Amino acid sequence: MLARFRFLLAFGLTTLLALGQTFAADKPIHLFILSGQSNMRGMNPELGFVPELTEKFSDRETAYIKVAEGGKPIRYWLPNDWNMLAERYNLDKKLTGASSEKNYYSQILNEYEKFTEKNGWPDHVTFCWMQGERDARERLSSAYADALKLLIGNLRRDLKQPEMTFVIGRLSDFRADPQRAHWELIRQVQEQVAEDDPLGAWVDCDDLNNKKKDEIMTNDLHYTREGYELLGRRYVRQAKAMAEGKKPADNGRPE
Repeated sequence: MLARFRFLLAFGLTTLLALGQTFAADKPIHLFILSGQSNMRGMNPELGFVPELTEKFSDRETAYIKVAEGGKPIRYWLPNDWNMLAERYNLDKKLTGASSEKNYYSQILNEYEKFTEKNGWPDHVTFCWMQGERDARERLSSAYADALKLLIGNLRRDLKQPEMTFVIGRLSDFRADPQRAHWELIRQVQEQVAEDDPLGAWVDCDDLNNKKKDEIMTNDLHYTREGYELLGRRYVRQAKAMAEGKKPADNGRPE
């Protein structure tokens, strides 16, 4: 039996590199793209995501690529669209000069191209997104819905995967004053974008960040080790429901 295609985590910007194994020829290939900022970077796929993937998708070959970097706004995934959105919503954050070099979208495309050159086109792609904290801090919530929908649409077009499913990690119940209103709006947008798209789902992160500090339980910005593990499992469970043509858990907590 051919071994499952696996990846090795690279440090720094978290992209994943193939180890050189091959896929079984008689199984479809399902590729997952994991991307976002610090809470995606902090999620070690080997702890929750991969074990759940192995269990839930045993009928197909699976693989993932990961492109994530802490503290980055969604505009770094929209190199060709953000300035148009900034103008539309009268925002002062533009992509110019050195900032335009932080192009995580092109890094996703590059990793995808490497994957297809070696393995051919995957039969299905699921995009897992965990981002929004920086946009809330920069008070950019007004453009977030359009930005997120553009990102998903761009990936479907450029990956040549019009049926690409996606799962959004909704911002947790961490409260960041004085940007609280923007944080809440982005939470609402993430849930709504997922619910409005028949190929979308979201996962609840409100129970992933509970940490005790000085004997007081707090809702932290970043998640616990167990929280990251559960985040990975929830991504897979929502993706599995959509792969089977079922409705994903509408509370963001699939069992």
